[in-house]
Amino acid sequence: MGHLARIDFSGIGRAALDLLLPPHCAACEDRIATDGLLCGACFTQTSFIAEPCCARCGLGFVAEGPEICDSCEAAPPVFRQARGAMTYDAQARRLVLPFKHADAVSMARVLAPMMARAGNELLRRAEVLVPVPLHRRRLFHRRYNQAAVLASAIGRQAGVPALMDALCRTRATAALDGKSPIERTAEVDGAFAVRPDRLQHLLGRQVLLIDDVMTSGATANACAAVLLEAGAAAVDVLAAARVPPHRNQH
Repeated sequence: MGHLARIDFSGIGRAALDLLLPPHCAACEDRIATDGLLCGACFTQTSFIAEPCCARCGLGFVAEGPEICDSCEAAPPVFRQARGAMTYDAQARRLVLPFKHADAVSMARVLAPMMARAGNELLRRAEVLVPVPLHRRRLFHRRYNQAAVLASAIGRQAGVPALMDALCRTRATAALDGKSPIERTAEVDGAFAVRPDRLQHLLGRQVLLIDDVMTSGATANACAAVLLEAGAAAVDVLAAARVPPHRNQH
């Protein structure tokens, strides 16, 4: 009996699916070669954060300057280091807002690799990923925690375990949009806790906190504080987007 040729049915299935639903840009819907990516135009319009940036909070600098930004110098954050993949501008909102509010969970395929590149150094030393939690009422209405979706995708890509329910919100908080950094800090004060049955998974570990958007750092600080209190060795932060300082002051 002759040898039978091995047929890659999965490849045939993908090709058929591409004919029915051609791959498209995650931001503008233009057709591209591979699904889950940005077209060339949208990629060049995305403001990726690179050096120089603040060594603590990851805020991008316009030009070479001090290693630490004025805000971190005046009030050092509780977390060790933070990085954001891109500046939260109009282009970033086209990626983040559908993911956050319009059930576009597939956008994690675009955002997670961006975050992994930006946080490469943080991921190398991370021992566990922890997403910023939603309050149970918000989770009920949204049906998913966007930070947990990102943590899962980044964890698979980087080979770092993600502890999805390490943190919980002890109370609902008001929307932080439009609040000053001081108001944001007051709003999230005491709003987070570590679940008692997850303490042993955090003790002595290097934790990487995952969120979609980082503004003043108040939420990241509040989460980092309870993680450190629970025995984490250190806490870093990785976000999809970082709000520029002129918007932090509003």
